[in-house]
Amino acid sequence: MLARLGTSGRLVLFLAVSVLCGALVAGIFVPATAVAASGANQIFDSLEDLPDELETGPLDEGSKIYSADGKLIATFYAENRIPVTLDKISPSMQDAIIAIEDNRFYEHGGVDAKGIARALASNMTKDSTQGASTLTMQYVNNVLIDQGVAEGKSADELTVSGTKNITDKVREAKLSLAVEKEFSKDEILEGYLNIVLFSGRTYGVEAAAQTFFGIPSANLNIAQSAMLAGMVQSPNNFNPMTNPEATRDRRDAVLAAMLRYDKITQQEHDDAVASDLQLNPQPAARSGCVGAEMAEYFCSYVQQVVLASDEFGVDETARAKLLARGGLTITTTLDSRLQEQAQAQIEAQVPTGDPSGAGSAMVSVEPGTGKILAMAQNTNYTPEEGSGNTQLNFNVDSDMGGTAYGFQPGSTMKPFTTVAWLENGGSIDDVIDASRTSYPAGYDWSASCLPEDAYFDEWKFKNAQEGYERSMTVGEGLTWSTNTATVAQASQLDLCDIGDVATRMGVHRAVDGEPLEVNNPSFVLGGQEVAPMTMAAAYATFASGGEYCEPIALTQVSNSRGKSFEVPEEQCTRAMSEEVAKEVSEPLQKLVESGPGAISPLGVPAAAKTGTTDISEQTWTVGYTQGISTASWVGNWTSYSSLNDLPINGVARSYVDGSTIAGAQWTEYMRSVARLYPTGELTDPNRKSAPAPDAKPENESAPEKEQDNAEPSPADDEPGEAADS
Repeated sequence: MLARLGTSGRLVLFLAVSVLCGALVAGIFVPATAVAASGANQIFDSLEDLPDELETGPLDEGSKIYSADGKLIATFYAENRIPVTLDKISPSMQDAIIAIEDNRFYEHGGVDAKGIARALASNMTKDSTQGASTLTMQYVNNVLIDQGVAEGKSADELTVSGTKNITDKVREAKLSLAVEKEFSKDEILEGYLNIVLFSGRTYGVEAAAQTFFGIPSANLNIAQSAMLAGMVQSPNNFNPMTNPEATRDRRDAVLAAMLRYDKITQQEHDDAVASDLQLNPQPAARSGCVGAEMAEYFCSYVQQVVLASDEFGVDETARAKLLARGGLTITTTLDSRLQEQAQAQIEAQVPTGDPSGAGSAMVSVEPGTGKILAMAQNTNYTPEEGSGNTQLNFNVDSDMGGTAYGFQPGSTMKPFTTVAWLENGGSIDDVIDASRTSYPAGYDWSASCLPEDAYFDEWKFKNAQEGYERSMTVGEGLTWSTNTATVAQASQLDLCDIGDVATRMGVHRAVDGEPLEVNNPSFVLGGQEVAPMTMAAAYATFASGGEYCEPIALTQVSNSRGKSFEVPEEQCTRAMSEEVAKEVSEPLQKLVESGPGAISPLGVPAAAKTGTTDISEQTWTVGYTQGISTASWVGNWTSYSSLNDLPINGVARSYVDGSTIAGAQWTEYMRSVARLYPTGELTDPNRKSAPAPDAKPENESAPEKEQDNAEPSPADDEPGEAADS
């Protein structure tokens, strides 16, 4: 508005405001004709309708996410601000801002009549309008802007300095008088120094001191204080990073004002003027998970948890606002020690940005609690396009930021069939006929939860190596990952019982969160996509002695004003008996002890199962100790192409299965962290097993390839439905 007025117009406008402000100070009205030329009749008519109090709610403050051991993960903020009390701000900073912005701050009552007169005299002789806003008025202005932003108003909707009309100025003046009655001068100064913009998204003196000098505001010296005080007039113009010369000139002007008003001595002035800007830039990390210090994808999961919870707002918009502006301190379950090792082992096997494009991920949960201890993958968390860049979280379901479908788990599904076998009265020592590799169309599969006329198509499948189509124990079939053994068990069970076992252990489809579909028996070999965290939590059931716990990421959430928010408590249920859990662990422990592929014993009791899809496009090792359950996945997340013969980390392998790369990173990771948590026995040493028949082929120790190749049935042509291991 001012820019469109000539000199006389600006003087009339300023005079009108000055008269009105004087009226406010005096507590009287002046004749409307005194300012009629600028339309002040309306102002006087509505003066009494203007608010008498300034609503000063809490300042916008960023939220921080921490690991369980107190390490910062990430900060979310709309405004980079760190509120501090006045005693934490150096006296030189307080002196500098008062000297340059309002040297009569401690003398006036919010509206400075002398300042108005001085500005009026200056404006009558110069082709400019000198401001007469006090620090109190500036504080009021900033509070009003902050309130508008918090209400979701755009910058265009907000009245900012330089575009205000008479009503705006009078409103500020009236509110300033009210503020002076309600708050002490020191409280007003503290509020101003915490709310004012310094540059970009940096608000408040504490954030500014840390951003430009790398120190707290309590340690600011005279020259540094003068520079920051000079910036508030025009944060963009007086930015030392982009305009150092203008910033230094402005700093020296502040120093001159400090000398003029006896805030510093001549020697202090001269020394400060002679100094450079003393910059030590420490720019704030980017807001959100893109600027995370570590565990970017766990950060993303935590963000999704907050956005999905009614505890943090009535809708997702309100929750996002709370996260960015509510000053939350979010303590999570993440163990930074495990996180560091998980990321290191992933980088050692399939580095971020590897030319192969192969994906890799690991996630750990704590048996008995469901606490997520680590979550890592081999990509950069960023919306920017480029090799190794994605915001998709490989470890979680689609609705929590995961991939569109999840990944087929292969033979890691087989233990659920074994659980059903045991719960139906069987034993891992039972000998089964594992010679069959096909079941005809119309085969009488038992499925009590399906319609009586449910029809099953022909299903053909195979083992990865010849020689395993024969009799063997249930336990041997699981250790050797023999498809024919698992399907032989399923053919004697109710498919719905197997599905029920999986559901009790938290297994669900990644795409929609629904239980596994049992209308095709191929699900027992891993024909439906799941997320790695689902499998880690499921296997934790074995480690805990049969108790399934839903994964949780939060342990405590509070804001800077002391309010606590409810977070999900541990939700654990008995999924199977302790006897069954320990019995299933026997063949899984033997797998680790036999050392297939890159898997090898950890030096503590450990159990695991590998998984590989038909053409090795997805590979897994999921396993556990008593205190940690971890799912390790390596696969193709952009297409359904094989990892075979693909140079991964510079090495091409003719055949890649779950024990190869996924097994290597699981083994090295678990070996490095297992002893940080309990490492007790997983099996019942007193259980007497029946003598196992000599069913292995001659000269065969542990299979070099897990038995994970199955041919899809005709009904399994769609992606995600191919029967595999």
